[in-house]
Parts: sequence; structure tokens; C-alpha cells
Amino acid sequence: MSSTPNQVMFTYTFLNQPAALSNRSAKDIPAILSIEASFTITMNDDIYLETSLSILEFYKSLYRWKEKITETSVPEFHYYSVEFDANEKGAIISMIPFSNRGRIKSIWGEHDRYNVFPLDMLVSSLLDLEQRLKSDIETYFNVQLDKFMHHIPYTLLEK
Repeated sequence: MSSTPNQVMFTYTFLNQPAALSNRSAKDIPAILSIEASFTITMNDDIYLETSLSILEFYKSLYRWKEKITETSVPEFHYYSVEFDANEKGAIISMIPFSNRGRIKSIWGEHDRYNVFPLDMLVSSLLDLEQRLKSDIETYFNVQLDKFMHHIPYTLLEK
């Protein structure tokens, strides 16, 4: 099997049954946080991170990051969870842009992996992930995410 250089893949599998979430639970924060997915980041055919995430909380972080992107600026992406002390250990998942490159990092990731990639590729991959997550969450759970967005916990830490 040949390796494709500069390849990052984000994959996920929902861990809850479809009935675990409905539009009626849009304001139910414990229900929102209980929706999890097995989430994997693969870099150049090597698994960098394999963990379980509160997938709605992660989705909202991606959505908020997407809103801040401009033609001339790509902000850092950080995913924190209300379930973990971010001040002590850092972001669960980050994308740190610098020049025309970016680094994917995780406090739980395999630290011996090369994790610097072309910035345009990382941005495109994360934007694609945000769109796939929205579509898959809405389809799998038969919900409208717009009804949930205001109620999904979101942690933003400024440096």
C-alpha cells in the first residue's frame, strides 16, 4: 500500500442510537453532551488520534471557527470540552496556522507523528468535516442542528 504524502483524514462513527436525540431535546444540555462519536485523525496513513468526543460540542467548535475565516485570515482552531479542564492541559484538538502551513495537534495524540501540512489542505479538510458532520448528524438523528446551536455548550479560551 503506497502512502499519499500530506494526507489528513477525519473519520467518525456515532456511538448513540438514532433515538438518543430529537428536535424536542434541542434545549436539553445533558442530552446534547451525551451524544458521542468515535473520532479518528489519520495522518499519512498513520492513526494520530482515536478517541470518543461529544460530537455536537465538537461540531459547534468547527462551526464557530468557520465563521471567523476570511479571505485573508485563517484563525487557529481549538476544540475544548466542558468535561475537561482546558486550562490545565490545553485543547483536545487544534489546528495552528503559520505562514502557508498548519499543524494539527491534540493533547491526546501520538506525539511522534509529523503533523505539519499545507494550510489550504488543512482548511479544506476541516471545512469538509464541518459540512459532513452537519449532514450526518441531521440525517442520523433526524434533527435540525439550527435548533440546537444556541444550546450546545461552547468553550472559547482566548490566549
